[in-house]
Amino acid sequence: MSTKKVPLTREHIEEIIKTYPTPFYLYDEKGIRERARAFKSAFDWVPGGFKNYYAVKALPNPYILKILKEEGMGADCSSLPELILSDRAGITGEEIMFTSNDTPLEEFRKAKELGAIINLDDITHLPFLETIGLPDLLSFRYNPGPLKEGNDIIGKPEEAKYGLTREQLSEGFRQARDRGVKRFGLHTMVASNELNVNYFIETVELLLATAADLHRELGIDFDFINFGGGIGIPYRPEQKEVDFGALSRGMKELYGKYVTAGGLKDPRIFFESGRAVTGPFGYLITRVIHKKDTYKTYWGTDSCMADLMRPGMYGAYHHVTAFGKEDRAPAGTCDITGSLCENCDKFAVDRPMPELEIGDILAIHDSGAHGRAMGFNYNAKLRAGEILLREDGSAVQIRRRETMEDYFATLDMSGLDSF
Repeated sequence: MSTKKVPLTREHIEEIIKTYPTPFYLYDEKGIRERARAFKSAFDWVPGGFKNYYAVKALPNPYILKILKEEGMGADCSSLPELILSDRAGITGEEIMFTSNDTPLEEFRKAKELGAIINLDDITHLPFLETIGLPDLLSFRYNPGPLKEGNDIIGKPEEAKYGLTREQLSEGFRQARDRGVKRFGLHTMVASNELNVNYFIETVELLLATAADLHRELGIDFDFINFGGGIGIPYRPEQKEVDFGALSRGMKELYGKYVTAGGLKDPRIFFESGRAVTGPFGYLITRVIHKKDTYKTYWGTDSCMADLMRPGMYGAYHHVTAFGKEDRAPAGTCDITGSLCENCDKFAVDRPMPELEIGDILAIHDSGAHGRAMGFNYNAKLRAGEILLREDGSAVQIRRRETMEDYFATLDMSGLDSF
């Protein structure tokens, strides 16, 4: 029996499939907007202002970015195409946060041209960036090392390639100040898909305390403090989502302790959550096309790991609903598979499911972040398209499915006959 809901009926999805054949990603606009508003309202007390910079890598589609801009969000970018996508969606200037690592100079140049906030990942990037001119506002990414535990996905901070040590942070801000930078930002990112709200409150305290120390040490104030992303979603039905209200209350208390009492000018507060904003409101829609009984039962679909790699790559759980059978009890366990030539190409393993039939339509839940974005072309598979379910119930294609012409477009076969 399904304990996660889909935002449309079997009849509705069948109508959509008449125009857009499976497999495809479906995004629920209403759910995304409601989540964006809830996130923003939880932090409406912040004196300097609050903004979530949506992590573009989670769902790099300009239609989604435009929706989030309308709800007051910015864009967290880490590449040149992400910068351009954000700009095309109308997200401009300091609504863009550019955080990258091992960054080519042309990407810094584009970020500077757009007026984006540049967040440096290493102290050596300061003189590298200076070759094209330092901006008025500059941020550094802090890696607290053993002062902060990571989690299973992102690993230990001291083993991560990201960010500056505490000593480098002081030196980086001192050099930036002495080279004419006037405004400063402080950033960290130490977890991924974390559900424990206390973990984030601990991160808030660590970063606010660090900002207060740097203020006393260097005499600088912070235009903003960015606590990064990493807010998880309950992929499993029994899990609970992160309580934005509890996080906000914990932050408010610490804000008074370190910012107000520490004499800092009120900084803006930023997050860069992607998964928590769109993740629960995306579904990979696929159809059952085969049944196989050997040592266990396999239901094969017209999608595969090339569309959604998280289960195969991480062993990640994604709930699966069979349209029209949401309230039926499980009839047994099965594996739900794709056609890739890899045994890990499974969306679900030993999953209790109602009795399935060839032709059934499945929704693979919580695929609105790090789903289509992580697709690939192994086995020459063509990646699924993306459909937006509008608030009025209509469906619009926001990315078409790849074609064989797309796949062959980067191959220069003009000289193949004479090779």
